[in-house]
Parts: sequence; C-alpha cells; structure tokens
Amino acid sequence: MHRSAPSAIAVSGALCLAFLLVACGPPASSPSTNSPDTTSTASATPTPASTSPSAAASTSASSDPETGWKSYTTADGLIFDYPAEWKITDPAGEPASGGVFVNITNANGKDLATLRTNMVTGSECTEKQPFGVYESEPVPALEQNGTVPRYTFETRTDTTATDPKLMTLFAYGITTAPEPSGTEACPIFHFFTWPPSGAMFGGVYDPFDTTPGNEMHVDNPEAYMGTQEYKNIKKMITSLRPAS
Repeated sequence: MHRSAPSAIAVSGALCLAFLLVACGPPASSPSTNSPDTTSTASATPTPASTSPSAAASTSASSDPETGWKSYTTADGLIFDYPAEWKITDPAGEPASGGVFVNITNANGKDLATLRTNMVTGSECTEKQPFGVYESEPVPALEQNGTVPRYTFETRTDTTATDPKLMTLFAYGITTAPEPSGTEACPIFHFFTWPPSGAMFGGVYDPFDTTPGNEMHVDNPEAYMGTQEYKNIKKMITSLRPAS
C-alpha cells in the first residue's frame, strides 16, 4: 500500500519505515551515494499503547532569540523550537505506553514532522536500494552513551517502480544508523536511541504534494532544501533536546 507523504506521517508515524509506505519523485540530480558497512536496516514496533504520561506538555516563548519562534515541551521531558505559525497536535494518535505522539503541521495543514518516544526498535536488512544523502550533521544534544545521532536528509530509490510518484522516497530526520557508503543501502531508519528505548523525529518530502498554499518542487529536492520551509524543519528537528 502506498500513501501520499503527508497522510503517511499522520497515520503511520509509529512504524519504523512508515516513510517507506509513501513514494515521491526521483531527484533532479544525484546527491552523494553510499551503502552501509553493516547489513542492518530497520523495523520498529510501538510498545502497547495505554495511558499517556502524567506530566503535561507545554508551549512557551522560545529561548531562541529569533522572533516568531516558540518552544514546545513534551510530557516526557523533551523540548524543541518551532515557528509560531506552525501547529502542534499532541497527542496526534495513541502514543506508545509512557511515550508521546506529536505531529507538526504548517499553517496550511501540511504534515511536516512527527515526534514519537518510547518506541521499541529493531533492525534487519532484507533489501538494498540505490540511495542518496543530501545532508548529514550531528545532533550532540541527544548523545547517549557516547553515541551522537545525526540529522539527515536522504533517499531510497525503487528501481522496479514505473510510476515516478512511487519511485523515490525522500525523508529527513534524526537517526543513529551508521552513515551509509557505497552505491546501495538498506531501508531508511530514522530512529535514535533515547531512554527508555528509542524515539523518532522526522518526516518525508513529497515533491508531488498538492496541499493548498504550498509550493511544489517536483523532482527537485535540492530546490526544496533552499526553501524557508525546509530550513525551518531542519532547525526545528535539530533543536530537539532534553528539557532539563
């Protein structure tokens, strides 16, 4: 089953490769290509949902000096900054037991990112695909036991697909997966280690998105990276940190 990127985030944010249920267009030009040194990829399953955390989430003026930004603190003690005009839904669905499920949209209702915590993650690589990495940088505030996760914007291409909309997945988020190298890689694994288990904060870029009021950058992820929307998404995701 394939979905458009926005609906996949909202409905399937709990799944390890919810991103792989969606499809986007092929890149205009090839980013750096690599493939993992290990055979590990990803699968993740949420812990059984029960009650929400007892602590309350909160929104406040951000410590970020930039005008027009706020900060959001989750019920389980993470905080991130976001543009004031964007909308936070918490919970966006049933969270994992003891975790949170937060969805962020822009003013037009376009899904931009999902934050989920207390996820149970595992990994195995059953298939490799051509891939590309447009951007990758460490997120030191989320270091755990000497492991620093990284923010990445990357792709996987299904060479068997004939529909351009179903051919290439473009996804951005935080991961502790090894940086890929070579020419093919295992599926995208945008999960990172966070007590008591794992977490995810990321989303997908759909160049065929038709949400009213949003620009289209069909087949051109590099052009999307130059937009203020992408810059704000990256700034929001990489601002994630412990609240205390």
